[in-house]
Amino acid sequence: MNNQVTQPFIKLDQFLKWQGIVQTGGEAKLRIKDGEVLVNGEVETRRGRKLIEGDRVNVEGITYEVKLN
Repeated sequence: MNNQVTQPFIKLDQFLKWQGIVQTGGEAKLRIKDGEVLVNGEVETRRGRKLIEGDRVNVEGITYEVKLN
């Protein structure tokens, strides 16, 4: 599977689905709202948060680095 996108950013909820961390947008919304997702070490509660190259998303102790190219 090619895990690259061509936009300069990806929204947090889309990133969670794209990485297979969640199965649905609804699940992403709930996990973000409940404070289960960290972006660059900070709890992020905005599902539309725009992630850029190099951002780090942490869910359940696993860190995913955003790679857009």
